[in-house]
Amino acid sequence: MFKGKDQQARHGGPRGSRKEPSEYEEAVLQIDRVTRVVKGGRRLRFRATVVIGNKNGKVGIGIGKSHEVVAAIQKAINQAKKSLIVVPLKNGTIPHEVHMKYKTAKILMMPAGPGTGVIAGGAVRKIAELAGIKNILSKMFGARNRITNAKATMLALQKLKIYDSSAHA
Repeated sequence: MFKGKDQQARHGGPRGSRKEPSEYEEAVLQIDRVTRVVKGGRRLRFRATVVIGNKNGKVGIGIGKSHEVVAAIQKAINQAKKSLIVVPLKNGTIPHEVHMKYKTAKILMMPAGPGTGVIAGGAVRKIAELAGIKNILSKMFGARNRITNAKATMLALQKLKIYDSSAHA
Protein backbone atom coordinates (compact mmCIF):
# COMPACT_ATOMS: atom_id res chain seq x y z
CA MET A 1 0.00 0.00 0.00
CA PHE A 2 1.36 3.43 -0.95
CA LYS A 3 1.82 5.95 1.85
CA GLY A 4 1.18 9.61 1.15
CA LYS A 5 3.53 12.36 2.29
CA ASP A 6 1.25 13.43 5.14
CA GLN A 7 1.06 9.84 6.40
CA GLN A 8 4.87 9.48 6.18
CA ALA A 9 5.30 12.65 8.22
CA ARG A 10 2.97 11.34 10.94
CA HIS A 11 4.75 8.02 11.19
CA GLY A 12 8.30 9.35 11.21
CA GLY A 13 9.21 9.14 7.54
CA PRO A 14 9.22 6.34 4.99
CA ARG A 15 11.14 3.86 7.20
CA GLY A 16 9.16 4.53 10.37
CA SER A 17 12.21 5.78 12.30
CA ARG A 18 11.32 8.43 14.85
CA LYS A 19 13.70 11.14 16.01
CA GLU A 20 12.81 12.70 19.34
CA PRO A 21 12.91 16.50 19.40
CA SER A 22 16.13 17.75 20.97
CA GLU A 23 16.04 20.19 23.87
CA TYR A 24 19.08 21.96 22.35
CA GLU A 25 19.31 23.99 19.18
CA GLU A 26 22.37 23.42 17.03
CA ALA A 27 24.40 25.77 14.85
CA VAL A 28 27.34 24.72 12.68
CA LEU A 29 30.19 27.21 13.11
CA GLN A 30 32.56 25.77 10.56
CA ILE A 31 33.15 22.75 8.34
CA ASP A 32 36.70 22.18 7.07
CA ARG A 33 38.29 19.64 4.78
CA VAL A 34 41.44 18.41 6.46
CA THR A 35 44.01 16.14 4.84
CA ARG A 36 46.69 13.84 6.11
CA VAL A 37 49.53 12.91 3.80
CA VAL A 38 50.33 9.18 3.65
CA LYS A 39 52.52 7.08 1.35
CA GLY A 40 49.71 6.52 -1.14
CA GLY A 41 48.61 10.19 -1.30
CA ARG A 42 46.28 12.29 0.83
CA ARG A 43 43.56 11.09 3.18
CA LEU A 44 40.62 13.46 3.28
CA ARG A 45 38.46 14.00 6.37
CA PHE A 46 36.00 16.64 7.51
CA ARG A 47 36.18 18.63 10.74
CA ALA A 48 32.94 20.16 12.01
CA THR A 49 32.65 22.76 14.76
CA VAL A 50 29.18 22.94 16.30
CA VAL A 51 27.55 25.10 18.99
CA ILE A 52 24.50 23.86 20.89
CA GLY A 53 22.33 25.71 23.38
CA ASN A 54 18.87 25.78 24.92
CA LYS A 55 18.50 29.60 24.73
CA ASN A 56 18.01 29.59 28.49
CA GLY A 57 21.54 29.75 29.89
CA LYS A 58 23.10 26.46 28.71
CA VAL A 59 25.59 26.37 25.85
CA GLY A 60 28.42 24.12 24.62
CA ILE A 61 30.81 23.73 21.69
CA GLY A 62 32.20 20.58 20.13
CA ILE A 63 34.56 19.54 17.35
CA GLY A 64 34.15 16.28 15.44
CA LYS A 65 36.09 14.67 12.61
CA SER A 66 34.97 11.97 10.20
CA HIS A 67 35.16 10.85 6.58
CA GLU A 68 31.60 12.16 6.06
CA VAL A 69 30.26 15.61 6.91
CA VAL A 70 27.11 14.31 8.62
CA ALA A 71 29.09 11.96 10.87
CA ALA A 72 31.52 14.78 11.77
CA ILE A 73 28.58 17.03 12.73
CA GLN A 74 27.04 14.26 14.84
CA LYS A 75 30.34 13.68 16.67
CA ALA A 76 30.66 17.42 17.28
CA ILE A 77 27.12 17.57 18.71
CA ASN A 78 27.89 14.69 21.08
CA GLN A 79 31.07 16.43 22.26
CA ALA A 80 29.19 19.72 22.67
CA LYS A 81 26.63 18.00 24.92
CA LYS A 82 29.49 16.84 27.16
CA SER A 83 30.99 20.35 27.36
CA LEU A 84 27.82 22.25 28.33
CA ILE A 85 28.22 25.22 30.67
CA VAL A 86 25.61 27.28 32.52
CA VAL A 87 25.73 31.00 31.73
CA PRO A 88 24.43 33.31 34.47
CA LEU A 89 21.90 35.68 32.87
CA LYS A 90 20.61 38.90 34.41
CA ASN A 91 17.63 40.53 32.65
CA GLY A 92 18.55 38.98 29.30
CA THR A 93 22.20 40.09 29.42
CA ILE A 94 25.40 39.14 31.20
CA PRO A 95 25.85 40.32 34.82
CA HIS A 96 29.15 42.20 34.31
CA GLU A 97 31.90 43.08 31.84
CA VAL A 98 34.41 40.33 31.10
CA HIS A 99 37.77 40.22 29.26
CA MET A 100 39.27 36.92 28.13
CA LYS A 101 42.47 35.98 26.33
CA TYR A 102 42.84 32.51 24.87
CA LYS A 103 45.90 31.87 22.68
CA THR A 104 45.87 34.87 20.30
CA ALA A 105 42.16 35.65 20.65
CA LYS A 106 41.03 38.43 22.96
CA ILE A 107 37.32 38.82 23.70
CA LEU A 108 35.62 41.76 25.41
CA MET A 109 31.97 41.27 26.43
CA MET A 110 29.84 43.94 28.10
CA PRO A 111 26.26 43.93 29.38
CA ALA A 112 23.81 46.01 27.37
CA GLY A 113 20.48 47.65 28.12
CA PRO A 114 17.15 46.24 26.96
CA GLY A 115 16.51 46.66 23.24
CA THR A 116 20.19 46.76 22.27
CA GLY A 117 20.27 43.28 20.77
CA VAL A 118 23.31 41.08 20.18
CA ILE A 119 26.10 43.35 18.99
CA ALA A 120 28.66 40.66 18.20
CA GLY A 121 30.19 38.98 15.21
CA GLY A 122 31.08 35.48 14.09
CA ALA A 123 31.38 32.82 16.74
CA VAL A 124 30.49 35.18 19.61
CA ARG A 125 27.11 35.99 18.06
CA LYS A 126 26.10 32.34 17.55
CA ILE A 127 27.22 31.35 21.05
CA ALA A 128 25.47 34.33 22.67
CA GLU A 129 22.20 33.67 20.82
CA LEU A 130 22.18 29.95 21.67
CA ALA A 131 23.00 30.76 25.30
CA GLY A 132 19.87 32.94 25.48
CA ILE A 133 21.63 36.30 25.78
CA LYS A 134 19.29 38.92 24.30
CA ASN A 135 21.40 42.09 24.79
CA ILE A 136 25.19 42.20 24.72
CA LEU A 137 28.05 44.29 23.37
CA SER A 138 31.22 42.47 22.36
CA LYS A 139 34.46 42.94 20.48
CA MET A 140 36.99 40.39 19.22
CA PHE A 141 40.66 41.32 18.98
CA GLY A 142 43.58 39.33 17.63
CA ALA A 143 42.71 35.96 16.11
CA ARG A 144 40.48 35.57 13.08
CA ASN A 145 40.20 31.83 13.69
CA ARG A 146 36.59 30.84 14.48
CA ILE A 147 37.50 27.91 16.71
CA THR A 148 39.92 30.00 18.80
CA ASN A 149 37.35 32.80 19.13
CA ALA A 150 34.64 30.29 20.08
CA LYS A 151 36.82 28.77 22.81
CA ALA A 152 37.72 32.24 24.10
CA THR A 153 34.01 33.13 24.22
CA MET A 154 33.20 29.96 26.17
CA LEU A 155 35.98 30.72 28.67
CA ALA A 156 34.66 34.28 29.04
CA LEU A 157 31.14 32.99 29.72
CA GLN A 158 32.52 30.50 32.28
CA LYS A 159 34.25 33.39 34.07
CA LEU A 160 30.93 35.21 34.69
CA LYS A 161 29.63 35.33 38.25
CA ILE A 162 26.39 36.70 39.69
CA TYR A 163 27.02 38.99 42.64
CA ASP A 164 24.43 38.26 45.30
CA SER A 165 23.84 41.44 47.36
CA SER A 166 21.58 39.61 49.85
CA ALA A 167 24.47 37.35 50.98
CA HIS A 168 26.39 40.34 52.41
CA ALA A 169 23.47 41.97 54.20
